[in-house]
Formats: sequence, C-alpha cells, structure tokens
Amino acid sequence: MDIIFYITAFVTLSSTLMVVTRHNPVHALLYLVISLLSLSVIFFLLGAPFAALLEIIIYAGAIMVLFIFVIMLLNLGKETAKQEKEWLKPKVWAGPTILSAILLAELLFLITLPNNTTSSQQTVDAKAVAISLFGPYLIGVELAAMLLMAGVVGAAHIGQHKKTVLHRFLKEEEPS
Repeated sequence: MDIIFYITAFVTLSSTLMVVTRHNPVHALLYLVISLLSLSVIFFLLGAPFAALLEIIIYAGAIMVLFIFVIMLLNLGKETAKQEKEWLKPKVWAGPTILSAILLAELLFLITLPNNTTSSQQTVDAKAVAISLFGPYLIGVELAAMLLMAGVVGAAHIGQHKKTVLHRFLKEEEPS
C-alpha cells in the first residue's frame, strides 16, 4: 500500500506543479483535474472514501465546470480561436494522459484487492462529515462559499467587454 501512496503523491505533486507553471489556463485546468483526482485517491487510501467521492464530485466536477465557464467568459477574440486550435494537438494532452493512466492503473489495482487489505482504518460516513461541516466549521464553510461567489462576480466583471456605442443610430460617423 505504501508504494501506491507514494506513486499517487508523486502524481499529485507533479500535476499541481504543472498547474502553477502553465501559462495557458486550459492546460492548467487539465492538470488541476488530474491533481484533484489523485488527491481523491489519497483520501481513499487513508480510509476516507466519502471524502474521496466528494473530492471527485464537487471539485473535479462542479468547480472545474465553473472554472471552464469563467475562462469562456474571458474569450478574447480571434487570437483565442487560433489558440484553441493549438490545444487540440496531441502534445498538449500527453502530460495529463500519462498522469491519468497512472491513476487508472492504481484504481484498477485497488479495485482488484480484497476488501480487508485496502484500509485498516475506520471509514467516515456522510453524517459525521455533515455534523463537522455545519457544526464547528460553519463559519469556514460560509466564508469559502462567499469567496467562490466573489471570484465568479470578479471574473464576470473583468470579462465584460466595454461597449463604446450604445445604439447604432447614436454612433458617430467615421472619417473617410
């Protein structure tokens, strides 16, 4: 089990490093998905399958859709369309594909193991998570929700294109 943990930790660290160092936001998002998936494998190995599922559903699913939506809001024009064609090349997908294949191999290995060898720790159920989130950590959960909402509002504000003409009849004629 230790070797699986170390391989997953390596995938997590390398993909997170790639998130920070990528200039292109879509490439960073691809590596962020891999980082979140590998982090969920670490949660599973540590005996928290519910936290692993939450990591996949909430972060790798919903939050990534939100990030992609914000990037789509920040569409910059013709140069962005040319850049999107570059993203479809295989060299862009090679890194995330290799890291995903490593995680898939680990997942298949963990599924084929007998139940008693995966974890000797007690699992945490949904009720215990809910009691802890909405009990002593309620302020932290509310602050995180407010921070996410502020990020969405800020991205929408930054992504707005300023219109110089209110109506086509109010437009000044261009000099010939």
